[in-house]
Amino acid sequence: MISKERKAEIVRQYGGSDQNTGKPEVQIALLTEHIKALSEHCETHKKDHHSRRGLIMLVGKRKNLLNYLSNRDITRYREVVASLGLRK
Repeated sequence: MISKERKAEIVRQYGGSDQNTGKPEVQIALLTEHIKALSEHCETHKKDHHSRRGLIMLVGKRKNLLNYLSNRDITRYREVVASLGLRK
């Protein structure tokens, strides 16, 4: 789980204000944090298939949001990908 402080920091960094949680950049950043945490969990608990399924679903959600953002505004998409280090 992401702590409240970390979540608020991510929202401020990518949303511009504390209340702007609907921007795709914010949602992608929050999903990325959650994916990192679940990836570490799945590495230590190899037989936890329920969490692995949740991880795969989160990756799919993030991919859909990234596709949406790339179709709407390619510069914002490139900024988010570069700042989160998603693609190389």
